[in-house]
Amino acid sequence: MPRLPSLFLALTLLATASAHSAAADNIRVVTEDIAPYSMMVNGQVTGMSTEIVQAVFKEVGLQANIEVMPWARAYDLALNLDNVLIYSISRTPAREALFKWVGVIVQPDWYLYCLAERPVKLTTLDDARGHSIATVQDDVGEQYLLAHGFTLGRELQSSNKYEQNYRKLKVDHAELWISDQLNAVYLMRLNGDDPATTLIPALPIAELSKEGLSMAFSRNTPDELVKRFRAGLEAIHQNGTYHAIMQKWVTGAAR
Repeated sequence: MPRLPSLFLALTLLATASAHSAAADNIRVVTEDIAPYSMMVNGQVTGMSTEIVQAVFKEVGLQANIEVMPWARAYDLALNLDNVLIYSISRTPAREALFKWVGVIVQPDWYLYCLAERPVKLTTLDDARGHSIATVQDDVGEQYLLAHGFTLGRELQSSNKYEQNYRKLKVDHAELWISDQLNAVYLMRLNGDDPATTLIPALPIAELSKEGLSMAFSRNTPDELVKRFRAGLEAIHQNGTYHAIMQKWVTGAAR
């Protein structure tokens, strides 16, 4: 009889370990198509953030099976399903309690952009009111503007993909575009445009720039698994892998 509690404890620990192992084996990784962070090239997922996520998975001894989809769908899955890892997601106060955060993987600068040939003078965010602004559904730029009193369908012209917003700006369907700098530069070059002469960063969005882009798990992911990934992210910073990935992509984006 005295052995029963020990046996019960052992079985409980085994069951817990098995559950955590099953969770680790069934992580669903979701992201969006937003170059240069995550994108499909020749049927393979690549990008700056993607390589960092893959490096973290390798560090913790797991395989990353990444799904690329519209941001609104990826965000909904991460909000409502267990064991979902989403990237690259901004850690805003409104999102803080909705996810279990692994850590920042990229630190971009955000702006409201306008075309150089159709300049819009902005000194404060209030100056953007009444102008049409291209946004992506449920992304942090759109959420930021909604939180500051801008309205969908009136000022905010929402799309599923970032490249659609650049096209809107080019064909005069929008006067402004909220985007981070690396994505804006990539899309300009993809369209054969010179970043130095095509767009004007009409207003920096400091609140978004300071948040960075992160990896985050859905709320019902086991804490031990989240801690394992935090340690993995820290490890690739320490061993030089993170720096090598950033140098590769930032140098490429600067050309």
